[in-house]
Amino acid sequence: MALLATLHRWAGATIGLILIVMGLSGIALIWEGEWIGLPGADTPIEASPSSLARTVKVASAHHDGLTRITFASDELGLHQAAYNDGSGAYFDHTGAVVDQWGSVWGRPELWIFDLHHYLFAGEAGEIVVGIASIAGVLFVVSGAILWWRTRRTFSFRLWPKRISRSAIIRQHRDLGIVMTPFLLLTMLTGSAMIFEPVSAAIVAPLPERSSLSRTLEARLTPDDMSGFFDIAGRNFPDAEIRRLQLSDEGATLRLRQPFEWTPNGRTYVRIARSGTVTIDAPDGTFDQQSVSEKFYPLHSGKVGGPGWKIVLTITGLSLIILGALASLSFWTLRNINR
Repeated sequence: MALLATLHRWAGATIGLILIVMGLSGIALIWEGEWIGLPGADTPIEASPSSLARTVKVASAHHDGLTRITFASDELGLHQAAYNDGSGAYFDHTGAVVDQWGSVWGRPELWIFDLHHYLFAGEAGEIVVGIASIAGVLFVVSGAILWWRTRRTFSFRLWPKRISRSAIIRQHRDLGIVMTPFLLLTMLTGSAMIFEPVSAAIVAPLPERSSLSRTLEARLTPDDMSGFFDIAGRNFPDAEIRRLQLSDEGATLRLRQPFEWTPNGRTYVRIARSGTVTIDAPDGTFDQQSVSEKFYPLHSGKVGGPGWKIVLTITGLSLIILGALASLSFWTLRNINR
């Protein structure tokens, strides 16, 4: 038990600093739809095939190298375009440019996202974040084990009674056990989105998804956006058209069916350069894919409404408090006590 406590303290004092960053940036991203505040951000969405095709045309003409458009939603009533040189723009439903940027630093929601997911370090940063998330799971489990010995002295405090090492340790222990379910969920979903083996382990008891791909008889050219949106709407009349992705191989449309939790959906309609139209879509069956697609919305507050956003915000604040005071106790007060 003494060894477990030592490992918990040393690892927490080191990786805890990364978790503080994750908590701060995560809270900001949870509420990004409320603070972006651009003109037209609260405008009711218009998602007719002709309107979306017009948006694609305008975005393509605005700048060369269009790679992606995320269409307006209830959270943000603006279309977001991304280009292959790292630039981007917001368009309203009339096609007017609301804002544009030349890099990720041009919009706060973009660089905060990059910080949260990549620590401004690309793929290497993503791996560090994933390792920190796995470490967070181990902190929660080991913390619960260590708390059990002192459960009779439990006294919940959001803040320590005083800034001393003993008071911080007690507050850290009791706050951690209260937030255990939410911290565990946040860390598990975060690590599962980065590391496929973690995701596979979580969904392993469930049946694998059967293939639901099919090729349609219709043929289109990749630049026939009106026809593309029309085919998607006819095949999935109850789905939201959420994102268009463009590449040298063709175009991919992502849709969100009513039973899907992921904001941009996992329903795909694709046009190849040859004109072949294929569909790859879930059917709502409870399987590995249907569970794994819920990791992101649960982690980011994209499901559950304001109530779940508040729970995640409290979880993020707890993570910040736990990490900050633990680091203070370990690196500063520990030396003072000596």
